[in-house]
Amino acid sequence: MAIEFKLPSLGQGVDSADIGGILVAEGDTIAADQEVIEIETEKAVVPLPCPHAGKIVKLHVKTGDKVTEGRTLLTLDPVGAGPAAAPNSAPPQPAPAPAAPPPPKAEAPKPASVVTPAPPPIKPGAPAVAATAPAPAAPAAPAQRVDEGTPPPPAGPATRRLARDLGIDLRRVSGTGPGGRITSEDVQAFVRTVTTGVSAPTTNHGTVTAPPLPDFSQFGPIERQPLSKLGKTSAANLSLAWRVIPHVTQHELVDITELDASRKRFSQSDGAPKVTMTVLAMKAVAAALKAFPQFNASFDAASGEIVIKRYFHIGVAVDTEHGLLVPVLRNVDQKTVRALAAELADLSERARSRRLTIDQMQGGSFTITNLGGIGGSFFTPIVNYPEVAILGMSRATQQYVVRNGQPEIRLMLPLSLSYDHRVINGADAARFIVKLGGLLSDPFQLLSEA
Repeated sequence: MAIEFKLPSLGQGVDSADIGGILVAEGDTIAADQEVIEIETEKAVVPLPCPHAGKIVKLHVKTGDKVTEGRTLLTLDPVGAGPAAAPNSAPPQPAPAPAAPPPPKAEAPKPASVVTPAPPPIKPGAPAVAATAPAPAAPAAPAQRVDEGTPPPPAGPATRRLARDLGIDLRRVSGTGPGGRITSEDVQAFVRTVTTGVSAPTTNHGTVTAPPLPDFSQFGPIERQPLSKLGKTSAANLSLAWRVIPHVTQHELVDITELDASRKRFSQSDGAPKVTMTVLAMKAVAAALKAFPQFNASFDAASGEIVIKRYFHIGVAVDTEHGLLVPVLRNVDQKTVRALAAELADLSERARSRRLTIDQMQGGSFTITNLGGIGGSFFTPIVNYPEVAILGMSRATQQYVVRNGQPEIRLMLPLSLSYDHRVINGADAARFIVKLGGLLSDPFQLLSEA
């Protein structure tokens, strides 16, 4: 009897994905849990293993297709099961198939009780991967004043959660699902229209829209390059963060002469993983977050509350040829420098080879982005919403510093701390970065507190 392999759940809030690649062909015989298809979501490229063994009778999708949960991907003949055929790409690595929970049930409309915290906008930061042609945006509700007394339209829990995270009132979004049900795709399409200026939120001062671009070809040759699915998400997320978070950036120059010397000595020991300044910054940040918990938080505009997180999961921006990806290292405060160095190296390699899972990019409470390997002095990183702070690191340089009345050459590291001024005031931001600088300038203090 033929077996249909269908697209399982890809994670919370992920309703659809693109087929990034086909790793097998019709007529191939596969083993159980062999990777057969690459799924490209808005956050990562996920290799999808098939839990069944057998001969592939028919492939129902092709590269570039958009698929939703429950879509049939391929049909197998279990009778033809035998030794697995070599896939069309690199040998697959075993990966657990994501469990497919029952599809969310539509919620009945409830009386409106959530106040829209911010104008409909766009979410924060990360990723990009293989370019795809831009999809036409789903119809978005016209920008108009919303009657707060009308109940929100039907939508699943994941869609409502996404809308809350983005600060979007679902009554502004047109649903394309059965019976006008709003899907996550509808919310994302609404966000894209705001990003591109096709539609914009109405404020007390009227509707703000971006003017159309001129015809640049009249001035000379041009080339249009479509954003990938992840690139569109990155643009939407950064626009959201910039619109809803009142940004302030605090700068500091930190003497890391002793710390860098200790780092180099440790990295030269036999069998030790390479300890980068990012790894040491993670330990210092975790200690500083314990001293200043408001930096390890999120702002709930709907309830007017600050959500303090008692865990220390730090995202680290990784520059790849596919774009910026932000894997998250969990419980940084509980791990040794050696363990963090090995884990960061592994996640960075996964990011560059497009093997990060969605779970490995979720749950961060603070983000670090290090441009020191490229250059520059100071910059203004954008907070990774819904976090409230992000640390930027630039290239350390040798500079003359006056110590004990005498000029000395010291290795100085520029730090840039951007934060949400609704949650963090300037004095606390200065205290935080001074605390951080003290930890990085004194290896003994870092060792004792981290």
